[in-house]
Amino acid sequence: MHDDSYLTTEEAGEYLRIKARKVYELAAEGAIPCSKVTGKWLFPRAALDRWIASGLSSPEGFSDATPPAIMGGSTDPLLEWAVRQSGSGLASLPEGSESGLRRLARDEVAIAAIHMHRDSGDDSAANIDAVRAMPGLHDSVVIAFCKREQGLVTAPGNPLGINSLADAVARGARAMFRQQGAGAQLLLHRLLAADGIEPEQVATAGGVAATGQDLALAIRAGAADWGIVTRAVAETHGLGYTPITWEHFDLVVRRRTYFEPGIQALMRFLPSAGFRERSAALGGYDITDIGAVRHNS
Repeated sequence: MHDDSYLTTEEAGEYLRIKARKVYELAAEGAIPCSKVTGKWLFPRAALDRWIASGLSSPEGFSDATPPAIMGGSTDPLLEWAVRQSGSGLASLPEGSESGLRRLARDEVAIAAIHMHRDSGDDSAANIDAVRAMPGLHDSVVIAFCKREQGLVTAPGNPLGINSLADAVARGARAMFRQQGAGAQLLLHRLLAADGIEPEQVATAGGVAATGQDLALAIRAGAADWGIVTRAVAETHGLGYTPITWEHFDLVVRRRTYFEPGIQALMRFLPSAGFRERSAALGGYDITDIGAVRHNS
């Protein structure tokens, strides 16, 4: 089986968009990352990426500093567990998907976890579109973490009989909203629009839940009647749950920081048996494509 993490001379030429003869010359001069195995040159793709990035020209006074080892954006029980178990050392700053992308663009975080949604239509590429539209993320990579199930969460036993958004509105049930720009809030607006419900028709509990866990705790405490969270969060808190949709939950990093130790520790851990077992135990995850590059700017 061909390992595309190591390129032949011809493949390296195609990858760098130069002639194979020039690749030979650079290799002979020791000017390009390479290794000679049984008389043939091999070029590590990752090392080539670093080599290219090291030659990027920057405006005078520009500092290409390494961002702090922080994960911004959205939060997720499986991701939080993986960050800890991998020994990545990454700190967490869960403020919502849009905020995470903005912080990534400003080099305030090293990685952002996102789950974006469009107002209507197929939103399977919504994460990629959001990255493309964010100024300053021209050197970013979108990496698949999972697909996860989102649904309507209610109090244990669902005492109000809420099985749809229409039920919630008809019963005057109090919703707990997430902050503006959070993926779950974008999804809620999408779902309301699909049902022809105006946000103003929804009774609210007041206040905003910073995370899905906070939303679940509010419902558990009786401070709200329903909201939108993942199956994993609902089942962890023993709440009523009605599945609605599956979404892409992706990680976004800059190419130049992908090889930082913390991010690499997390990436190495994701294919592990322990990670697969944890995802199955939590429920509501599809990790078939984990680690796949969905977009490379």
